[in-house]
Order: sequence, then C-alpha cells, then structure tokens
Amino acid sequence: MEFLKTSPGDNFLEHALALEYIKAGNDAGARQIFETILQRDPGYTGSYYHLGKLLERIGEKKLAIDWYEKGMAAAKAAGDNHALGELRAAHEELSDW
Repeated sequence: MEFLKTSPGDNFLEHALALEYIKAGNDAGARQIFETILQRDPGYTGSYYHLGKLLERIGEKKLAIDWYEKGMAAAKAAGDNHALGELRAAHEELSDW
C-alpha cells in the first residue's frame, strides 16, 4: 500500500494489490481494481486473465467470456503472444460449459 501512495495509478502495483485481495478472500475489492486498471489502460493485458478467472469463480461465466475476448483483442494488438495464449485457453475452456 505504501508504494501506491507514492505511485498512484501504477498498473503493476495495483494489479499486485488485486492479487493480494484475492488471496485474502476479497474478490469484490480485487474485481474493482482489475476493472479500474482495464478501464484506464485497456492494453494492460495481464489483468484480463485474472479478472476472467475471478468472474468464473463467482459464477459470472458470460462476463468472464466477454473479458477474455477483450483481453485476446488487446493481447493481439500488443503482440503479446503469451497473454493471448493464456486468454485463448481460458476462453476455450469456459466456452465448452
């Protein structure tokens, strides 16, 4: 939290905080952070996967698919093949339900 005080709006730090929220069982707080990051910076590809997984876990499967699709588009635009592969795999797995 101290780092965020000196670097507010830092995607990496906020993403890390959201992951800590998940570990602590605060899915609502994590979701809000991931959504804020992606609204502010749609090119921050790492948050799409984690937001999608969180949404899957809380039963929001359609919304998770939507975020995976947005993430795949962002990863493709950024040339981030690693993120694209992870998002595609998550999307395909969820689309089979």
